[in-house]
Amino acid sequence: MSSQPSADRPTIDTPVIGWLLAIAGSSGRIVLDREALAALAGEADPVLAAAGQVAMPVKVKRGDRWIIGTVRSLTLDPASDAAALTTEIDLMGEGLCHPETGALHDFRRGVTAYPLPGATIHPITDAELAGIHLNRAEATITIGTVHPARTVPATLAVDALLGRHFAILGSTGTGKSTATAMILHRICESAPLGHIVMIDPHGEYAQAFGDTGAIHDVGNLRMPYWLMNFEEHCEILLSAETAHRRTDVDILAKCLLAARMRNRAATDLPRVTVDTPIPYLLSDLTAQLTQEMGKLERAGDTAPYLRIKTKIDEMKGDPRYAFLFSGMLVADTMTDFLGRILRLPGDGRPISIIDVSGVPSDVTSVVVAMLARMIFDHAIWSHPGERRPVLMVCEEAHRYIPAQAERDSAVGRILSRIAKEGRKYGVSLGLVTQRPSDLAEGVLSQCGTIIAMRLNNERDQALVRSAMPEGGRGLLDTVAALRNREAILCGEGVSFPMRASFDSLEADKRPSSNDLSITTLWANPSGGNRVLNETVGRWRAAGK
Repeated sequence: MSSQPSADRPTIDTPVIGWLLAIAGSSGRIVLDREALAALAGEADPVLAAAGQVAMPVKVKRGDRWIIGTVRSLTLDPASDAAALTTEIDLMGEGLCHPETGALHDFRRGVTAYPLPGATIHPITDAELAGIHLNRAEATITIGTVHPARTVPATLAVDALLGRHFAILGSTGTGKSTATAMILHRICESAPLGHIVMIDPHGEYAQAFGDTGAIHDVGNLRMPYWLMNFEEHCEILLSAETAHRRTDVDILAKCLLAARMRNRAATDLPRVTVDTPIPYLLSDLTAQLTQEMGKLERAGDTAPYLRIKTKIDEMKGDPRYAFLFSGMLVADTMTDFLGRILRLPGDGRPISIIDVSGVPSDVTSVVVAMLARMIFDHAIWSHPGERRPVLMVCEEAHRYIPAQAERDSAVGRILSRIAKEGRKYGVSLGLVTQRPSDLAEGVLSQCGTIIAMRLNNERDQALVRSAMPEGGRGLLDTVAALRNREAILCGEGVSFPMRASFDSLEADKRPSSNDLSITTLWANPSGGNRVLNETVGRWRAAGK
């Protein structure tokens, strides 16, 4: 490939691996010299040796500064020049060129002076890559190393990560749960007085945070039913049948308000609504339903009252709902409940693991909705000077915020609202899912930082690509080829889009989500009837 003249030749003796052919906004078209790249392949510096590869950064000369971009793809065009590779790059930022060594320094996101066609393309070194990813003025956590460097730490800026929400995405078996646990452990270590609430649908994280967090499950959650707002009451107590729902809603609203008004605390408040979180007795609610049902003008239309009353009686008598409908929960424990869940004070254990694996499936979404709404309402009503930021992490997020979430469920609506407005009040959202295509696209687009592990499904890849910041989309093309414990990180929480390898996590800090060794288990004989009897005993006991 013949050398091409340039009006913007560097004065520093640094390898030239190509030239800029065209520039258009945040992207450019370049041509790379295959011979120059081959000469770098034997370098001891792993970053220098990987120069020109897909998703690798390169630098473009522009006066006294370097413009940094990432290689999007590579194409060989023998018809024009057999030694040339053409590609596009995504421009991400710029830094100064050291007057003596020519090295990149003082990197900043964003481009203020675009290079001109004919500008030279140069490789990035290991030291320069480390400088790009170094967050000098921000609190950071280290989660691994930047690919392909072995010594450049992969860091996340905590304030930017939490302030703009984040999402951790990846197919089952890629190490997503362990990566989530690592990030939360690192945050807890850096902020032992913080406040984190993790919604754990499978009971995986209690093992990982037994020493650094508080574990809440159906045995000790003690979530008072009267903390539900009216929408949540409707989801639990009313049938979804559209033919009767409007009538049932009106009846429940009237009777619930009357039950709340029987509390002495109601007389001290200027206004009480069906949403006001003051205690009431379930017996008062059923008594009010009975009273309304018995009125002469409604004597021929008792079915709606009976439906609601029967549902309440069923839940009161079902031990599976005792964590929510126990008669012991009628005292005004709202302050105590918020303190336990939000870790106020945290006593050096900043994370609450809410294990909802034992919660009946028909009320799980309402339980999550209650928790999310209380976290958000607490933030809204806190005095701005005393507001404590809270991070809420949702595993299996697609369960709670599916497509059409804003119209379908209370949990979808409140999590969507947190995604849009939470940062104003210090409420951060962390979404973890293996099915991003089933997640509400509007919510994912609110996540300022995307951590994408291997995704095998094309629909998932397309959805994540649409939510990625512009500069990270080319890097995302490699997401199907990632190894386990590798991820593409892009957005506000990182200085520069990167492919990173997560560090190993100590065994006692990992969630209990390892895959079963099927062949090993099948190689040993089963326990037969003894094990079956024990299993059946636990199965039956769960309903007591």
